[in-house]
Amino acid sequence: MAQLKFSVSAHVSSDNPSAVKPVLEQLIADKGTIRQTDQGFEVEAELEGESARDLNRMILSALRRAEKRTRIRAEWTSGDTVEKFFDYGSKGTRKA
Repeated sequence: MAQLKFSVSAHVSSDNPSAVKPVLEQLIADKGTIRQTDQGFEVEAELEGESARDLNRMILSALRRAEKRTRIRAEWTSGDTVEKFFDYGSKGTRKA
């Protein structure tokens, strides 16, 4: 399957932010920005993958290996489609 470009805007919260920060930095690296907030992290990035679901799953799985109680709310945009996720679950798709 072809690799698509996705723009992600996500809020990551965790019971142990110091454990998930290095993982986020490694995943995002030079593809976007990570900003620490009172509740966790705000992430804006451009990533490539087969689907928003796969990219979301990859990020959350990596974060949960570092800290099990980590949550992500993300909006993935590709072309004119926006997909929303809370943790692993899809919360809908809409036109951008």
